Amino acid sequence: MPEPHESLVGNEIRSALKEGMARLRAAHVPSHTLAAEVLLLNVLGRDRAWLYTHAEDRMNEAASERFFALVARRAAGEPTQYLTGRQEFWGLAFEVTPAVLIPRPETEHVVEVALEHLSSRGIPIDPTTGERNPTLQVADIGTGSGCLAVALAHELPHAVVFATDISLAALAVARRNAARHGVLDRIHFLQADLLAALQPKSRIRPGESRRFDLIVSNPPYIAQDDVAWLEREVRNHEPEAALVGGGTGVEIYARLIEQAARSLTSGGILVVELGWGAAAKVEGMLEADSEWANIHTTDDLAGVPRVLAAEHV
Repeated sequence: MPEPHESLVGNEIRSALKEGMARLRAAHVPSHTLAAEVLLLNVLGRDRAWLYTHAEDRMNEAASERFFALVARRAAGEPTQYLTGRQEFWGLAFEVTPAVLIPRPETEHVVEVALEHLSSRGIPIDPTTGERNPTLQVADIGTGSGCLAVALAHELPHAVVFATDISLAALAVARRNAARHGVLDRIHFLQADLLAALQPKSRIRPGESRRFDLIVSNPPYIAQDDVAWLEREVRNHEPEAALVGGGTGVEIYARLIEQAARSLTSGGILVVELGWGAAAKVEGMLEADSEWANIHTTDDLAGVPRVLAAEHV
């Protein structure tokens, strides 16, 4: 296999792309064709349409070396998103680094379910300003890259969002993403374990107003013993704290549900992403508590129960 500085330097873009694909295929990289394209586009700073209309153009030495260096890193297991520093979520471009979980398409169902529940409640809108009156209060717990917080702030211009994460490095990434999409002024980022920084100082008394209309979360939900079975891209590169939810993978839901019950308004909605096989266990936690009603799960496109929503009574 030629090194970057050998025969491919100065070659046509088409030849470099084919060689990149071949190297990734030989390394058994999933979706090797797409990965090679994305890495080359990242190096060239171009879009896919340009790539295929300029396939006979020649790459300069610096671009060739950068491309094949990225191909080598991807072949060794580094996720494409960390190599490019970018992942799309909810139609928005997000910065991603090894400090944050890479946003998945499945997590977009959390946004969909949250918006559906808010819509069904008939959010009161001020006829003069077009804003909700009073302002909608939202919390995103374990925000990571900020994908849920930013997507909801983008869709709900009348909302104020509180986003927590235990990792300061993750919060720095999330802040940059909020700034990128013009919603930083409506998202408050806090370092906290789940809702700890947002909890009332004492238990809420009956009839007393609570803080949030909506709480969303994509919590860590991989069982500790299952980590070894994860793809190498996930196991070796994504932050373990954002992946592992305890010995069985569902321990964190119990704490999240208990804290959410003290932080939601009456009628407030909790929406969480579910791990594989967790639906029945998490439903059971909610059903055992009289403070929750209208518990419902939503399947992802593969038919797997992916999102659970419940209303606080």
